[in-house]
Amino acid sequence: MIYDIAIIGGGAAGLSAAIYAARGGMNTVVFEGTGFGGQVNYTSDVDNYLGIPSVSGLDLAAKMHSHANMFDCNFKSESIREIKEISHPVKKLITRKNIYEAKTIIFATGANPRKLGVLGEDELSGAGVSYCATCDGAFSKGKTAVVVGGGNTAFEDALYLAGICTKVYIINRSDKFRAAKLLVDKANLNPVIEILTNRRIEKIQGDSFVKSVITSNTISGKIEVLNTDAVYIAIGRIPNTSLIKEYVKLSEDGSIVCDEHMNTSVSGVYAAGDVRNTPLRQIVTAASDGAIAATSAIYYINSL
Repeated sequence: MIYDIAIIGGGAAGLSAAIYAARGGMNTVVFEGTGFGGQVNYTSDVDNYLGIPSVSGLDLAAKMHSHANMFDCNFKSESIREIKEISHPVKKLITRKNIYEAKTIIFATGANPRKLGVLGEDELSGAGVSYCATCDGAFSKGKTAVVVGGGNTAFEDALYLAGICTKVYIINRSDKFRAAKLLVDKANLNPVIEILTNRRIEKIQGDSFVKSVITSNTISGKIEVLNTDAVYIAIGRIPNTSLIKEYVKLSEDGSIVCDEHMNTSVSGVYAAGDVRNTPLRQIVTAASDGAIAATSAIYYINSL
């Protein structure tokens, strides 16, 4: 069987694409090797998805999968290991046991946040440790927060949090920043924000929720304990592009370059969600990307 549209990734972008593809009359297959819902599954609470004021990440992921299951889609709990003949009219997708064929491919493989790799990070993830201030910042309202990083994202996160938190610390490993000078200047002028340079976090502490971080001075080695209610880690994301990086154009951060219609540099291949070059990585934008990518794929197939 040759599918019209093959979607790699079963998160918000992939499931949204599946709904639009199936509603468009396309013979559609979705591949997800680790569990449908993607990064949503690892989000404790979601309160910014339109129409659903408050829901756990697990429940929202289940609702998304259930919604997509209402349509005539084929769901495969298999991981794509290799893609061949990607520039051909019919592309081959290879799993451990099977070979599938499709006229178009939508990459919705997401991105993983870069981790600090310190004690307490994994244990308190979703319990005060977050990798997305715009996703989880509301839970820090009226509290103290730490932002880790020295790039644009870290300073943007800190400025965002300064509007809702009583105190925000920016912790950076050196006294030099990758962030734009304008952002650094804004942070320095904001009375809520305190920038701590030449520091690194050694451990994140807490029982059921973050209570403090242990920091060390990268020059003197001095150890200090800093009380905080949340730690926002903003040291970058790693797009999951290993399957396609040899074939499509990538941006400097390794994400897939797309136009506004989610077209990649290869005809008939699209990207949606966190894996692409996007100014905002949110559930709602991923779902939007999926809808656009599927619609573009439908137009492409109908033009053949």
